[in-house]
Amino acid sequence: MSVTDRDRTATRLLRSSAEHSYDPAIEIDWEAPFVDGKYFVPVHRSSLYGTALWDRLTEEQRIELTKHEVASIAGLGVWFETILMQLLIRGYFKQDPTAPHAQYALTEIGDECRHSVMFGKMIARLGTPVYRPHGIDELLGQWIAHTATGPRMFAAILIAEEILDTLQREAMADESVQPLVRMVSRIHVVEEARHVRFAREELARQIRRAGKSRLAFDKLVIGRAAYLTGTRLIDPRVYRAVGIDPEEGRRAARANPHHRETMRWAGERIVTYLSELDLIGGGPAKSLWKASGLLPR
Repeated sequence: MSVTDRDRTATRLLRSSAEHSYDPAIEIDWEAPFVDGKYFVPVHRSSLYGTALWDRLTEEQRIELTKHEVASIAGLGVWFETILMQLLIRGYFKQDPTAPHAQYALTEIGDECRHSVMFGKMIARLGTPVYRPHGIDELLGQWIAHTATGPRMFAAILIAEEILDTLQREAMADESVQPLVRMVSRIHVVEEARHVRFAREELARQIRRAGKSRLAFDKLVIGRAAYLTGTRLIDPRVYRAVGIDPEEGRRAARANPHHRETMRWAGERIVTYLSELDLIGGGPAKSLWKASGLLPR
């Protein structure tokens, strides 16, 4: 992609940002009560749906579990968006501030700031713990935020963005889901579409500039990002909210054919795209992808 094409895309995205951006502080009624009987994710997307553990839960407990699951998804979203903002600002520091491409990077940072505030306000409204990666995953995130460039930067972020986008597109149209979650999902989907377009085109451009040895290492980092997203989208600690041991819940979810299909479905679009770019790889990287639960059968 030439510089002209790059800036032409950025100009279109800047125009779209001006016409289709939202302020969650204004657009969302944060004081509205939750609707009795409505779930916080589509019921068939709950990680324990269809399991023996699910059958043991009351309807109130099932709804409570989905509340913590959507908080876990939002917590991971904030975590990845915070990493992305650091990566974008580092990249902008080296760019021409008059270029549309550089200006769109700043615009996306502004979008992500609002999204992170929106997710944070939603978690506070839910009254759940803040579920976010910890341990080795937290260290990995810090390392990516401070060092990532090129293909591994954009591919790792795209994995989280596109999986979240797929889940939210379904949730925002499902009338069995709480209105708050539907509105948060709708705002994020509209604005995230621009981010995905920007990242996809930038990823393809970066791949053409990268050497084979660089791409071999990047595939390993990308595979680890896929493993983190697939295994920590639903933090095992959410199961404590309904009296289930986290490890027992984690095992049940990992073995649950419904949840496994949900993860494959959510990852289908990004897995197809990264496969077309030959970024899934083999060896250790492919093993991480398989363990993530995102690959098709």
